[in-house]
Amino acid sequence: MSQRSRIRPGGSSTVLSRAYDTALLDLDGVVYAGDHAIVHAVDALTEARDGGMHLAYVTNNALRTPDAVAAHLTRLGVPAESGDVITSAQAVARLMADQLPAGARVLVVGGEGLWSAVRERGLVPVESADDGPAAVVQGYGGPDMAWGRFAEAAYAIARGVPWFASNTDLTIPSARGIAPGNGAAVEVVRIATGAEPQVAGKPLPPMHRETVLRTGAERPLVVGDRLDTDIEGAFNGGVDSLLVLTGVADAARLLAAVPEHRPTYVDADLRGLLTGQPEVVAGGGGFVCGGWTASVRGDELALEGDGDALDGLRALCGAAWSYAEEGSCGLDSGKAVARLGL
Repeated sequence: MSQRSRIRPGGSSTVLSRAYDTALLDLDGVVYAGDHAIVHAVDALTEARDGGMHLAYVTNNALRTPDAVAAHLTRLGVPAESGDVITSAQAVARLMADQLPAGARVLVVGGEGLWSAVRERGLVPVESADDGPAAVVQGYGGPDMAWGRFAEAAYAIARGVPWFASNTDLTIPSARGIAPGNGAAVEVVRIATGAEPQVAGKPLPPMHRETVLRTGAERPLVVGDRLDTDIEGAFNGGVDSLLVLTGVADAARLLAAVPEHRPTYVDADLRGLLTGQPEVVAGGGGFVCGGWTASVRGDELALEGDGDALDGLRALCGAAWSYAEEGSCGLDSGKAVARLGL
């Protein structure tokens, strides 16, 4: 089933870690939340890697360098090297390098990961609008980012230089909850200038290009927790995806997903890499998965049967996405989701 015609989750009789050569894993909300690994993540990734799957860590968070991210993963029990990490900072740096002369000055508003990526591409990072930058680049700078950095970006953009952003995620998961992301900071500069940045990160093509160039993946599986970045990025790249329910997306958002936000597979966490996925079958007036049958009754989604809660959710996706076709399902899913405990 093509990405553009998906009306139900896909099925796989083969364990996903063997069906795909490379897992392109989001980090925040998938592998870890702040300084803590997501439950089951370490063991699942270790088993997938030991079984021959290449693991690549793809993040829109431009704050840290690949070395720092790899060290963090290793401390959590997931051995990784810097070459296994692809960041939106690297993607936006390549995007700028394709448009700017070698050695051009770039006003950097962000953390060390962005500064390092800019240098890697032969560009020169500067701090002030008065340093003669040829462009402005903005990435997540963490909770301690000084407000004056946004002013420097606004001054330079007002003088006519191009503006780039690593990503526009409005939020970012943390150990304490959901915090403002780089997209919120980008909005500050957008309001001040009226300008629009060129964006590199997920779900846009520059990030997918960077990932493929750095991993050499031939049969990649995108694994993420966000419909509007991870899953849409897979859709835009024409590759399959696995949504895990350990981060931003929940059952209600999944059922209301528009076509570009509908994953190929759905699972609770990264243990989904170690199994196949049951097929969702249309028939009998509804969609069947495992012991569940989902259907549309009036203005709500209905669910009958019993069994694994995730099978019930997959069946509901079939009913909701088929009903919505190319749109978003607005049917009431509250009772059905509550029955699944999701």
